[in-house]
Amino acid sequence: MKEADDGGADRTVSHPAGGGADASGRLLRLFEAHRLTPTQRRIAHSLVGKAEEAPFLSSVEVAELAGVSQPSVTRFAVALGFDGYPALRRHLREVTPAQLPPDAAASNAYQQAVHAEIENLRQLAALLADPGPVARAGALLAGSCPLPVLGLRASGAQARGFVYFAAKVHPDVRLLDEGGTMLEDRIDAAVRAGASALLCFALPRHPREVVDALAYARAAGLTVVTVADSAFAPVAAHSDLLLPAAVGTGLVFDTACAPMLLGRALLEAICDGLPDAQARLEEFDAHAAARGMFVD
Repeated sequence: MKEADDGGADRTVSHPAGGGADASGRLLRLFEAHRLTPTQRRIAHSLVGKAEEAPFLSSVEVAELAGVSQPSVTRFAVALGFDGYPALRRHLREVTPAQLPPDAAASNAYQQAVHAEIENLRQLAALLADPGPVARAGALLAGSCPLPVLGLRASGAQARGFVYFAAKVHPDVRLLDEGGTMLEDRIDAAVRAGASALLCFALPRHPREVVDALAYARAAGLTVVTVADSAFAPVAAHSDLLLPAAVGTGLVFDTACAPMLLGRALLEAICDGLPDAQARLEEFDAHAAARGMFVD
């Protein structure tokens, strides 16, 4: 079960728009217009992840999906301004295109996981229909030297992959992939060296250390850009610009194709903000060829 979200706060969040993500975009706009408790944000997060099925779910099914009690689902609906959950479900059926839930018997568990990731990528494509948030993030990150990139536990792979490629175009990228008492020291060192922004990959489950580190980074004067699994993730309250990309939850361990692709889109935006990015890439290719680094 995923961890509960922390307290909310005002922040900039990029929303899906159009395409296959219409349903999730509508739900995001509905939910984010209200201040919700951590339990209610968990319910909201679960419904956004099942946006096309949400209008057909009973309150019991929603409670099981979110890992909360049925009365919590009722209180959630009331918090949104409805008389109860049936009224909320009627509203969702009115604003969501009529579509039956996918037939789970049509494919095996592995295929279902692939189809779920395809849907996550469709949602990401809809989000990127407005390139403004990613372009803003790229400019912020390109302008930070050094550029600290934070990713702990499950998010470590995303952070390391990003840093591997970013180091080819950015003069000073610093991977922060270990928690503990040294993490704040490394943030301080980046600030002293001239950093102005920090990029965080925050995928579930969300370590408390990440939430604390982002709060510390902002207090130190850094602008925090976060790639998270949801606009309702615990890190949202400590992010200046949050870019959501859903993870797949159909297998024992989450899959993260959409966050990885969003990270590559951010790299593209960073390259647009670095005037010498192409020269650095050509220099790397020349050195690699001279050293016989690659066999292809």
